[in-house]
Amino acid sequence: MRRTPVYYYSSASGLVRTFAERLDRPVHNLAEREHRTSEVDGPWVLLTPSYKTGNDANDTIPEAVRRFLRSAHNRRLLVGVMGSGNRNFGQYYQKAAREIAQRSGRPVLFEFELAGTPWDVEECERILQDLDAALDVRHAG
Repeated sequence: MRRTPVYYYSSASGLVRTFAERLDRPVHNLAEREHRTSEVDGPWVLLTPSYKTGNDANDTIPEAVRRFLRSAHNRRLLVGVMGSGNRNFGQYYQKAAREIAQRSGRPVLFEFELAGTPWDVEECERILQDLDAALDVRHAG
């Protein structure tokens, strides 16, 4: 069964990278140009942080994520969105993931704070395994 890859953006803090690399599947960092300018080869999941801290002039979606989503091919094969955030951001907590999901018509699969907990990693992997199985059945049918 194909493990749905996760394309993620992580800033210099590395919190999102730490979470992504604990998942049992292929992960690709959109901070790296080779991944940011690539096209996916099948269904994929986006993992994005939110950065907006109350300044309405700041955009919450990282530029690397925006660039990757400019590809119609990549947008078409997106199957779900996950978000990392900081509850200190108040109403902007998970804003990027929720906005991308709303615009794309794809579901928010999972949300966690900062680098996540061991439980978050286990729960996220369970959700992704269920997604893998559903995509496998869809592909076989």
